[in-house]
Order: sequence, then structure tokens, then C-alpha cells
Amino acid sequence: MRLLWLAAGLLCVALGIIGAFLPLMPTTIFLILATGCFARSSPALEARLLDHPRYGPTLRAWRAEGAIGRRGKIAACIGMTLGFTIFFLAAHPSLLLALGVALIMGASAAYVLSRPLPASELAGRPPRA
Repeated sequence: MRLLWLAAGLLCVALGIIGAFLPLMPTTIFLILATGCFARSSPALEARLLDHPRYGPTLRAWRAEGAIGRRGKIAACIGMTLGFTIFFLAAHPSLLLALGVALIMGASAAYVLSRPLPASELAGRPPRA
């Protein structure tokens, strides 16, 4: 079972790396999933993600507080809006499909916006490294 968690974690890291270069594909959610998988399979890889200079603070804030930073919220909402716009203009979906996708993306945006800000951001100090 441990090897399955490890494989899932490595797959999530690969998807996260792809997402770092493709503007419409998320990065952080895959790294959050990878951290959870590595917690069950490889504490060393989990620690590497949590200690990463760029993604570590975000992953730690999510794990400790379920929090998403202001920049992350803005980026997620812009990405969803851009993704829906491209989908709508390129796919020419039926009205029902477009409304369904808009509803799902709107619910996703509402969830992201409902998450608290990290305590470090509320206190006006940079996240701990």
C-alpha cells in the first residue's frame, strides 16, 4: 500500500510541475495531494515539499489552518474565469452545458474565497520558512 501512496504522490508532483508551466492547470492542489500521499509513504519527500522555498509556506498554511493566501485566491479566481472564457469561446457549448460548467466553477471559486487567510498574512508578516 505504501508504494501506491508513493506512486500517487509522484504523479501529483508531476501534475503540479506541469501546472506550474500551463496557465490553466492548477499547481498547488496537486502539491497538497502529493504532500498527503507522501505523509503515508515517504516522510522525506513530504518534508522536501513542506520545506520548498516557493510552495512550502502555502502547503503548511493549508495543512495547519486550511488557509489560502490572498494572492492564491486571486490567481485561482482569475484562472477559473479565464478557463471558462476559453472553454466558452472555443467549444461553443450548449447553454445547458455552459451553465453547468459555470455553476461548478462558481462553486469552486466560492469555496476558495471562503477559506481563511493564513494567520501570518492577517498579522501582516511574511510566512515562516
